[in-house]
Amino acid sequence: MELKNHSLAPKTGILRRVLQLINLRPEESDRTWLMFAFYTTTCIGLRWSEDTTVALFLDKYNADSLPWIYIASAVTGAVLVFCYSWLQKIFSLRWVVIGTVPCMFAVLFLLRQGLEVSYAAVITIFLLRLWVDASYVLNDLNTSIAANQLFNIQEIKRAYPLVSSGILVADILGGFSLPLLLMFVGLDGVIFPFASILIVLGAMILFYLTHNYRYAFPSVPNRLVSKVQSSSGRRLSTPLRHYALLLFAFFGLLQVIGIFIDFQYLAQLKSNYNEKDIASFLGLFGGVAGICELLVQLFLSSRILQRFGVFVTIALLPITVAIFALSLVILLSLTSATPQLPIFWGMVFLKFLDELLRYTFVLSSSPLLFQPIPDKVRTKIQALASGVAEAFGAGAAGALILITLWLVTQVIPQGKTVILIETIIIAFICLAVIWILRSHYVSLLVFSAGKKQLKGTDVDLRSFKQAVIKALKENTASGDRSSCIELLSELDPQGAEAVLAPLLIDLPPDLQQLSLEKMLQRGANPTYLTQVGQLLHEENSNNITPEVSALAIRYVYLAESHPDLRKLEEYLHGKRHSIVRATAAALLLRQGTPIQQLAATRTLRWMLTHKQERERINAVKALREAVYLQVLRIYIPSLLQDKSLRVRCAVLEMIAANRLEEYYGALISGLHYKSTRNTAMTALVQLENEVLEPLFQLATNISKPQTVRMFAWRTIGQISTLEASDTIWQYLGKSKGTTRDSILQTLLKIRQQSGNTILVDQFQEIKIKTLIHEELRFLGEIYATYIDLKIQGKVYANYVDFKSQPLFDNNQLSDKIIARGELLQRAILNLEIDVKERILRLLKLLYPMDKIQAATINIRSQSLANLARGLEILDHTVTLRSKPILLNILDRYPPEEKLQNLVENGIIEYQQMVIRERIHKLLLMEEFLSDWCLACCFHFAEVARISLEISHILRGLKHSTGFVREASIAYLSIVSPRVLVSILPQVRNDPHPLVVGQIDKFISRNEVNEK
Repeated sequence: MELKNHSLAPKTGILRRVLQLINLRPEESDRTWLMFAFYTTTCIGLRWSEDTTVALFLDKYNADSLPWIYIASAVTGAVLVFCYSWLQKIFSLRWVVIGTVPCMFAVLFLLRQGLEVSYAAVITIFLLRLWVDASYVLNDLNTSIAANQLFNIQEIKRAYPLVSSGILVADILGGFSLPLLLMFVGLDGVIFPFASILIVLGAMILFYLTHNYRYAFPSVPNRLVSKVQSSSGRRLSTPLRHYALLLFAFFGLLQVIGIFIDFQYLAQLKSNYNEKDIASFLGLFGGVAGICELLVQLFLSSRILQRFGVFVTIALLPITVAIFALSLVILLSLTSATPQLPIFWGMVFLKFLDELLRYTFVLSSSPLLFQPIPDKVRTKIQALASGVAEAFGAGAAGALILITLWLVTQVIPQGKTVILIETIIIAFICLAVIWILRSHYVSLLVFSAGKKQLKGTDVDLRSFKQAVIKALKENTASGDRSSCIELLSELDPQGAEAVLAPLLIDLPPDLQQLSLEKMLQRGANPTYLTQVGQLLHEENSNNITPEVSALAIRYVYLAESHPDLRKLEEYLHGKRHSIVRATAAALLLRQGTPIQQLAATRTLRWMLTHKQERERINAVKALREAVYLQVLRIYIPSLLQDKSLRVRCAVLEMIAANRLEEYYGALISGLHYKSTRNTAMTALVQLENEVLEPLFQLATNISKPQTVRMFAWRTIGQISTLEASDTIWQYLGKSKGTTRDSILQTLLKIRQQSGNTILVDQFQEIKIKTLIHEELRFLGEIYATYIDLKIQGKVYANYVDFKSQPLFDNNQLSDKIIARGELLQRAILNLEIDVKERILRLLKLLYPMDKIQAATINIRSQSLANLARGLEILDHTVTLRSKPILLNILDRYPPEEKLQNLVENGIIEYQQMVIRERIHKLLLMEEFLSDWCLACCFHFAEVARISLEISHILRGLKHSTGFVREASIAYLSIVSPRVLVSILPQVRNDPHPLVVGQIDKFISRNEVNEK
């Protein structure tokens, strides 16, 4: 669907339209054209050299000698690639890239001179054919490495298909011009000077390119990379090793397929043409294939690559080769005799398909396979996995062809389709490697983007327990030992007691207290009575604190089946520490006789009303363990109003521990205040379903502050019951804007804590996809508002200024409207960020959280390279139909292009509106708007003289955020002062100082006007 008003589409010149046609962005164009020019000129020179040397070689040697060329090329290519990698340790990458092309020319020039020596011509032709093959390997490797330095992972998808089309242009120009050159200079005169001149010209372009973009290339050799960087990369060694081996296998198998097809193709040419005809046929074939490849490369490659991803794109070659080769084998097997003509044209067409896909889709996609690899080791791995693998593949293919030819002549004389069958088998193996490579590709992207989190399943508990015992026994830092206890209790709560109990007597007081608290969380166990009881025997020692004594008393008397309660009465004396007295009193309330309970009540009553804060706190803490509070309940209301925050927090914990339903409201109220919020949340979570209803009412009450509602949702999320989870999912679809954010954060927290690998069920998946579509529609609306304000802002400001002049003597009105309009535009762009974050949270519910989190971190980055990495992770993780739209939205396109994309995909319909109507439409989606964006709408409507609906104004006056109420009052003070006067009693006592200041300003202005 197109824009209904095309005047709103971005203004584009001819160059921009051309770039859009070939799917290229303006900021990438200079680098891309220079790379294209370099690659094209060198490839024309290499194309002329290749075709002439092939013709010379087939004239001096027959086609059966080709496997020896393949084997020799493999050795030569491997040596050159190793030299290429080794040179990076001596020179910077820029000089290695620049120096490669002149070296290609120098050796080619020397070998050409060797053709003049008659007795060395035969060996020179062999060496010349060998060097041209090696030059192709070096040139492709050099171009790929340079491109990976110049472009990020997303730019390569758009730019490299155009860069790699240089070889296709070279095929066309070089192919069609070669027969003309042969007519005038012959085979011996093509390489020098014609081919050599173009190779030198390519070297000059490359020098200019690397000079202009020096920042993209490391300025020091690899050997000077700091040890810090090297050690930081070691954690990636294992996944990198696996990934590099898979890349090696892929490029090697791809080369084997190409060599098999090339051998059969050249063998057919040798049997049908002479040397000069072979060169002419190769030139014309290259020209025709080049035209087809260029059309595919310019208009299809980058779009298919962006639409289907790198792995579908590279898999097209082995799939196509396997299908066509299999069809050819079946066709030949059905005929009794094997006619020469069908075999010849069948191999020509197979060669055409191989080159068409190899030099378009595969060549365009292959640099992307190296993008997940860290920059500091990428060029080395690329040289080895690409260059050496291709050389190895060529050698292996040559050896396999020699073995096959021997088998055909000696064992199976009729096996003329054996090499075709081998090609099919290799193609299927290549597909299997691509399938495995894909999973490693995404994993490496995610792994290099963020650190993995430690999970209990990743830890050897036996070894970990031994390490904890060793750490607790050694005189290490107390904080480190506390962390060990915390982690042990989290990873192995059942086995923690067995580790901690024997060590209690030797630990310092702070660790004794922590250990006992962790042991009591699992309940008092009679097995460890002896170890804990030792602490009571050492009670008079200076090493045992009152807090430890109280915990030990509690543990012992809860663990014993028939405890001696008379000893507990001794702890009620006033000389004891308050926490010990309170603990003993609580235990007596739970287990004692009526007389003992009376004594305990008397002690606790005295402590609860004591002037010292410590006494009151310890008494309240002790009541958490009491079963019956009896007459002590009457002190709770006064304790909730205690001047001490620590006392109030202790009371909230006690209410939850004793499940005092009549005071649940106090826990809900505790969420409103920052000082008591954490305590109230912990207490409410303990009560689980008992407080779900009041929490849900608070979370959905729009008159409450957003922060309070957010923490209400978080509290519901921490309640690990099915009813709580159902409540959250039920309200997710009804929520909008910031409320939806709070719910999504809650759901993600639940999933993260549970470690559940099952994402969502089918019903929830449909709901999430609907919400993503809803968010995309809202994005379309805010883009439309942004564009209308941007296009019409100044015109509308001048219009309002002109209409207001008779009534308002204010020449600055238009400037105010423009300023407020720009403020609203910035608020809209900030709102876009919020919506994109919300979409990423929705994706975390649908797909593995670690992958989406890694993508999110990279997308938030200011680095274009990191942004591209994040988008690539999403591209290989998300399977939604709207994935291309999501990637476009998350990329850094201007709002005009994003809106165009949404319209073209039918997400929304766009038609230009006057600003007044556009603001009205935006306010209809008030629940989606952020508080600041809503306030900016009121401020803009105030100066732009836009009449708003009464319902919008009333909701603004009752809004939970102070600056929104202030903005709505400011609007009313200009548009309808009488209405504002009538509601002054309701708004004058507003708690927010902004609102109070606005009311005072309005009253002062009214008083001046009345005078």
